[in-house]
Amino acid sequence: MPLNLVVLAPPALLLLAAALGFARPGRIGRSALAVIEALALLAALLAGGALAALAIGGPTMLTLVAAGPALPLLAFRLDLISAAMLLLVNFVGWIVVRYARVYLDGEARQGIFMAWLATTLAMVMLLVTAGSLVQLLAAWIATSLALHKLLLFYPERVAAQRAARKKFVTARAGDAALLGAVLLLLGAYGTADMPAILTAAHAGFGGPMAMAAAGLLALAALLKSAQFPLHGWLTEVMEAPTPVSALLHAGVINAGGFLLIRFADVMLLAPGVLAVLVMIGGFTALFGGLVMLTQPAIKTSLAWSTVGQMGFMIMQCGLALFPLALLHIVLHSLYKAHAFLASGGAVEQIAAAQRPGPVAIPRPAAVGRAFLAALAIYGLMSLAFDALPGFHHKSPQAVALGAILIFGVAYLFAQGLADSAPRALTRKMAVYAVAASIGYFTLHGLALWLTAGTLPATPAPGPLEWTLMVLAVLSFGLVAVAQSMFPLWAYHPAAAGLRVHLSNGLYANAMFDRMLGGWTLKRRA
Repeated sequence: MPLNLVVLAPPALLLLAAALGFARPGRIGRSALAVIEALALLAALLAGGALAALAIGGPTMLTLVAAGPALPLLAFRLDLISAAMLLLVNFVGWIVVRYARVYLDGEARQGIFMAWLATTLAMVMLLVTAGSLVQLLAAWIATSLALHKLLLFYPERVAAQRAARKKFVTARAGDAALLGAVLLLLGAYGTADMPAILTAAHAGFGGPMAMAAAGLLALAALLKSAQFPLHGWLTEVMEAPTPVSALLHAGVINAGGFLLIRFADVMLLAPGVLAVLVMIGGFTALFGGLVMLTQPAIKTSLAWSTVGQMGFMIMQCGLALFPLALLHIVLHSLYKAHAFLASGGAVEQIAAAQRPGPVAIPRPAAVGRAFLAALAIYGLMSLAFDALPGFHHKSPQAVALGAILIFGVAYLFAQGLADSAPRALTRKMAVYAVAASIGYFTLHGLALWLTAGTLPATPAPGPLEWTLMVLAVLSFGLVAVAQSMFPLWAYHPAAAGLRVHLSNGLYANAMFDRMLGGWTLKRRA
């Protein structure tokens, strides 16, 4: 399949759909909606052809507009990263367009919503396929500006104004950071050609300017992916229509992770920057996961879950586990987009369900046995996979990450070991622990195999990396143990106070509101 067809046609088709929406900004007819959906579907099918083109022709570069040999302006890069992201964005985008077609039926401004939805998707496609620093920066900024229009689809809502204002401020700071990184990369390597930059960085070239660029790339990624303490806008997007929440997972909120993965070779030149990513991402993951448990509204809980998941993705990049971070982006995007679009049905199911019976509460001894058993199963699976061809090169970072993931299984395992738990539940939890370990190592091996030659190998950890890994494993382990034992002390006054503070996100978002004057926004006429 021709390269220009699989990388140029998808964004062009979405821009055509956007033009149709802008031409009919009000209530749009069913025939026009059907055309927009058909264009999104065709774009998704052509994006699938990118994988076929990659398998046949290998990684390639297509430059359409250039101001000189070292300054491509509009250039497309097709490799495993761009092909996977292009397919993800188009597939999720088509689902969101199809959902929005029904969700916004009868809205007075349905056409303009579909137009900005399609525009946002097109800009993300230009971002993930960029082979030029110029195109990357332009698409990065354009994606944010288009999303801003969707966040203010109901401009009369004060909460929507507040969320959009916070997003606008953090986005402009992220744009400035990326602009600085682009200028530093141009100075360090003398070209805007991204494959050439990555090849030189892989060879160890770049010097202090490249290291400074890595710091700005990290800052741009942190701001883009709603990391603590500038995460508040993401938890308030409920004021926008539900399709917007799902759209965020089509390469928008996770664009920070994509940026770090795309420039993995540059990031490896700055181990100190990676260490900062581990600390901020790890804290955000723990913070978002804990706050999520205190939220009564399902969509707000899902938003906090996304904050935590983005933190975990950033931590993976900080540990130089770039193949696993790419896998995380794909799997989390599919799961969370579905979760947001199905949130209304979930509320109805919960409302119609009968109140459950007594909950099995594990005692401290059961919690201890659960965690020891889960870790033992994980260790045995790790040794078993080490004996298989292709799995013997697991990095210590990947093993530590797997231990953190198994803590979630241990939490479930603890429920199965409670005194009042039926034996069937205990057996089921043991099966989950084995399945989770097998799944992790299998997907890990698959990700390494697929990205070999595209992403750099994880380097051997030094003293700083070992310290951070130990702290991360201990931190996530302690939180998982505390979560397992929470029912035992949930009614203690101290626990009630902690729950209040967590439900308010430790007030970080409120302080950001105060800084921006967000609480003083007036309703528009």
